[in-house]
Amino acid sequence: MSLPREWLVPGWPAAPNVRAFVTTRAGGVSTGDYASMNLGATSGDEPGRVQRNRELVRAELLADPAYLAQVHGITVADLDAHGGADRPRADAAVASRPGRVAVVLTADCMPVFFSDRAGRRVGVAHAGWRGLAAGVLEATLGSLRVPAAEVVTWMGPAIGPDAFEVGPEVKEAFERFDPAAASAFRAHVPGKFMADLYALARQRLARAGVREVHGGGFCTFHEPARFFSYRRVPKSGRMGAFIWME
Repeated sequence: MSLPREWLVPGWPAAPNVRAFVTTRAGGVSTGDYASMNLGATSGDEPGRVQRNRELVRAELLADPAYLAQVHGITVADLDAHGGADRPRADAAVASRPGRVAVVLTADCMPVFFSDRAGRRVGVAHAGWRGLAAGVLEATLGSLRVPAAEVVTWMGPAIGPDAFEVGPEVKEAFERFDPAAASAFRAHVPGKFMADLYALARQRLARAGVREVHGGGFCTFHEPARFFSYRRVPKSGRMGAFIWME
């Protein structure tokens, strides 16, 4: 497998048989606001171009990824049970069979990869603020069915803390679960806060018992040449976060 150099490969201590990458805007055939590697079939892009982009990714994978019907919830699709079927309604997926490719699509929300240290179970979650607050990371962790202390994670590109302005209802949603979440918000203009999704994810994972949390530090909003961002351009493409075991 020879990925485009612009795509992201996690720097994390996963087992050698665990493979993962996140696409960027580079390497596809879409044009305009969707240029060029848009994988979102419901983004408004020409369907033929999206299909071609997905074919290009599949050629790198040598397997069919199980794209989800994402709804900002906490349902986790078990790809072993789904048999690789397309479009289960979920916001995370796990697998234990080699060749089952889990994927989530994002354009400001955070993709989070999961793997047990032995390389026998993998997963990925789509963590926007709604899913994060509702417990999508904890749900994915539970679906791995391994002790949290044996899990390693990696946080992919998401909107950064200097770009993610939210209302008080978002801050309150996290503080209801854990008052310490207040530290991930800073006052901005009256009635608005800047939220740090990476800090919130680290808090949730640590509280769940995960000791190995890697990645973070990206900003989809402030890197327009590299990433799609729905907040920056509502008519936006989608990036894909893929994980599987060889």
